[in-house]
Amino acid sequence: MRAKRFTEEQIIRILQEGEAGASTKDLCRRHGISDQTFYRWRRKYGGLEVQDAKRLKALEDENRKLKQLLADQILDNQALRVMLDTAKKL
Repeated sequence: MRAKRFTEEQIIRILQEGEAGASTKDLCRRHGISDQTFYRWRRKYGGLEVQDAKRLKALEDENRKLKQLLADQILDNQALRVMLDTAKKL
């Protein structure tokens, strides 16, 4: 996956500039981003403060880890069931 050019803090600062009255085109040109990127950021981070964004990132990371643990557990259970079925047939 490609490395991000902007941190969540930087993104929120850019969005706050837009809320303060700067035009979208000027912001995009100044920071080297496309209009679509700006609107995608606004949809995801709009109205958030820096602390909120850090909390969101932490929750997303925790959610990713939990999903991975669940997937591992499901695979372990399936393997055990296959072994149990095989043992019953013997």
